[in-house]
Amino acid sequence: MGKKSISKGIIKDIVIVAVGVLVIWIGLQIAFGTQNPFYVVASGSMIPVLEVYDVLIVSGHEPFEELEVGDIIVFDRPSDHNRVIVHRVASILDEDPRTIRTKGDANPASIPGTDFPITEEEYIGKVAYTLPQVGYITQLLKPPINYIIIVIVIGIMFIKQFTKRKKEKELPFTDPMDSENPNTIEGLSDIDKIEEDTEYSEPTALDNVEENVEGTDESTKTKSDEPIESSKKSEEEKKE
Repeated sequence: MGKKSISKGIIKDIVIVAVGVLVIWIGLQIAFGTQNPFYVVASGSMIPVLEVYDVLIVSGHEPFEELEVGDIIVFDRPSDHNRVIVHRVASILDEDPRTIRTKGDANPASIPGTDFPITEEEYIGKVAYTLPQVGYITQLLKPPINYIIIVIVIGIMFIKQFTKRKKEKELPFTDPMDSENPNTIEGLSDIDKIEEDTEYSEPTALDNVEENVEGTDESTKTKSDEPIESSKKSEEEKKE
């Protein structure tokens, strides 16, 4: 039963991570208007502006018709579309349909089939941001290192679920009505204190009022008895 709960916990964590990554990726695609907003520079044709392993954030919201000379763009190589190129716009060859020519800053001239003719069909997007040398991280994602990272992540999830399960088993159950429960003993001792305080408490104002009432009754009785005794004596004297 324990192994099943641990495996369910690991699967749950993996699903949460996968869904989170997917949501972030879709959000970035919508934000930058391209299927892949991130590209890593793989050659030195744009040195010194772009170095190898720089990460480019590309925006597809920039219309192809509004590109100007000097813009750095990302596009599919026009000859076969099997390679992505990042070069600078060198000139506008034609406006109908719009066709441009690019050139690498470190290259002596534009290369036919690579730098031109570039049409809207080859255009991917304009470089919006550059993250210097962040592309080195991508080297860690190549086999076999990426598989090792995946195993480590799954191992961490497994250890997390196992330790969580172990802590839940070690926690003792305490009955709130148990006389040996320290909380219950403390409550009972408080009740004893309350009883002791009541027993030795000072008389209240109400008690004083009752005592005064009793005293008033006694004084009334003595005063009412005196005239009765004197009348009896006077009657006896007259008889004599």
